[in-house]
Amino acid sequence: MIITKTPYRMSFFGGGTDAPDFFNENGGAVISTTFDKFAYVNVRHMPPFHPYFSELVYSKIERVNNIDEIVHPAIREAMLYLDMHKIRLSYEGDLPARTGLGTSSTFAVGMLNAFYALKGKHVSKKQLAQDSIYLERELCKEAGGWQDQIAAAYGGLNRIDFKDNQFKVQPIIMHPERKKLLDKSLLLFYTGISRFSAEVQKDTMNKNNLENKNHLLMEMLKLVDDAQKILEDNHSDLNDFGKLLDYTWKLKRKTGSKISNSGIDDLYKKGIEAGALGGKLLGAGGGGFLLFYCELDKQKALLKALDEL
Repeated sequence: MIITKTPYRMSFFGGGTDAPDFFNENGGAVISTTFDKFAYVNVRHMPPFHPYFSELVYSKIERVNNIDEIVHPAIREAMLYLDMHKIRLSYEGDLPARTGLGTSSTFAVGMLNAFYALKGKHVSKKQLAQDSIYLERELCKEAGGWQDQIAAAYGGLNRIDFKDNQFKVQPIIMHPERKKLLDKSLLLFYTGISRFSAEVQKDTMNKNNLENKNHLLMEMLKLVDDAQKILEDNHSDLNDFGKLLDYTWKLKRKTGSKISNSGIDDLYKKGIEAGALGGKLLGAGGGGFLLFYCELDKQKALLKALDEL
């Protein structure tokens, strides 16, 4: 029996520049981190005493005698890709799906890792990231960028650069006390809204829209350098990181009509009025988790302002 534990991620800067249509022409970069919430995938060979060959347990239960019968696209395509047969797979996560924390890609990384392990193979973080990108973007034909798969496969606080169908992962090095302050200054609020990121991505990343929004994406790309300098320079004001989050969120809202809505805008406004310096909706947009950067002495007011979340 193989059990994999794979972290979810939150993305701070550069989202949208990780799409191949954009970064192969302009370059791309993101800053993201994984954190202490995980997806667990359990895989074993199927005992030969059942009237079905494979059993797959996620939000639904599938019992099939042929891989082509599998409804879940990522499981079906991953089993075909790695030639998996007669398995029992179960998945559970610390957080709900479709909430902007890279849950589908985290599952893909954890599942592929488990499949390789069941075959007796240990694969690198880079291969897990590449295989997960191939699974979701090519085999499953889901719209989106590359950052989620890479973040889940590598873990940690990183800058990820994209160019010429390649990526490079560079850990962001912070003084431990400064990193602890960043951690304490970040608060996540669940809006209660789940959505398929691929549907939002189709609106944001279709070729015509991408060409129209290139100037916004280029500006968002520049903020990655600014944010990295703030994090790594012990003499800079960490609060500037929060202010940059506010700026990048305002840019991101303009890149697609489905990024935000009036309800999310009202929640964000409440958070800023309560004292948060900045924040953003995580993931593709449309729902999920709101991230705020807030100084410690103002967090009580922020929690009170958003106590319905």
